[in-house]
Amino acid sequence: MQIDELKNISDPNILENIYHQAIWYELHNNWDRSHQIVQKLSSRHAKWVHAYLHRKEGDIGNSKYWYLQAEKNYPGNIGFDEEIRSILKELDQSN
Repeated sequence: MQIDELKNISDPNILENIYHQAIWYELHNNWDRSHQIVQKLSSRHAKWVHAYLHRKEGDIGNSKYWYLQAEKNYPGNIGFDEEIRSILKELDQSN
């Protein structure tokens, strides 16, 4: 799935992948709903999305904790869309 595809979907309920749903909410300016989804999950992918969300929120300390949990390096100043593309790519490769 590509970031533009997610941005153009009007209803996240048509997405079967829970991670795509979480990312959809974030891309549609609903950080809270995205966070609610991933904080209930324990997979490495959920932890990566969780880390991303806190980085975007500006909570760097919490973000770095979640990157460690996800076994990912803190991305520094990488753009948010670029990181979402990386997450989506890894999700596609894991299916």
